[in-house]
Amino acid sequence: MKDLLSDKEVSTVISLLEEIYPFANCELNHRSPFQLLIAVVLSAQTTDIRVNEVTEELFRQYPDLDAMLELDEERLSVIIRKIGMYRTKSKNVMALCRKLKNDFGGNIPETFAELVTLPGVGRKTANVVLSNAFGQQAIAVDTHVFRVSNRIGIVSGSDPLKTELALMQRLPKEKWTAMHHMLIWHGRRQCFARNPQCASCGINDFCMMFRKAAVK
Repeated sequence: MKDLLSDKEVSTVISLLEEIYPFANCELNHRSPFQLLIAVVLSAQTTDIRVNEVTEELFRQYPDLDAMLELDEERLSVIIRKIGMYRTKSKNVMALCRKLKNDFGGNIPETFAELVTLPGVGRKTANVVLSNAFGQQAIAVDTHVFRVSNRIGIVSGSDPLKTELALMQRLPKEKWTAMHHMLIWHGRRQCFARNPQCASCGINDFCMMFRKAAVK
């Protein structure tokens, strides 16, 4: 049995996911590109739900760059201590804020190359900011996108970078951002890491993992 869906099947999967998740979007609460950037940095190895809990207080007191620069690492650590790696994230956030002020005039960079120069910002964070804050088509590969896209058989990538590059080849560019969100929503609501709900899945007819399980 082949390991990847055909282009026609991928197109069908996109259409089905659009029907299932018509309102899929970023679930990190934010009111500005700056807040989104900080929230995504904080979200590494942490659920969006937990991040939203800490940013509710953080952004209420320190809603923008100038306000955030009034903090120090110790105080920030106290505010975000509920999330994983909070000390490292506190250090990165404060260094990021200083770099934004000193190198970018307080503005959030709008290019991938500039964003990844910021402390704590990798490919996933940069792509999330570009797509959600600036409307650029991008695919951010988190644990859900990696798991779901490979399970379905849209791609066969051994790591997030290979998966990202493969998705960029297999998906229409105008669907990159939408598919990022829909794959995340599907991973959080249906295609769980453990005990995925395959029987009730709306795309199981086009899922390679489900097909393989059916022939065993």
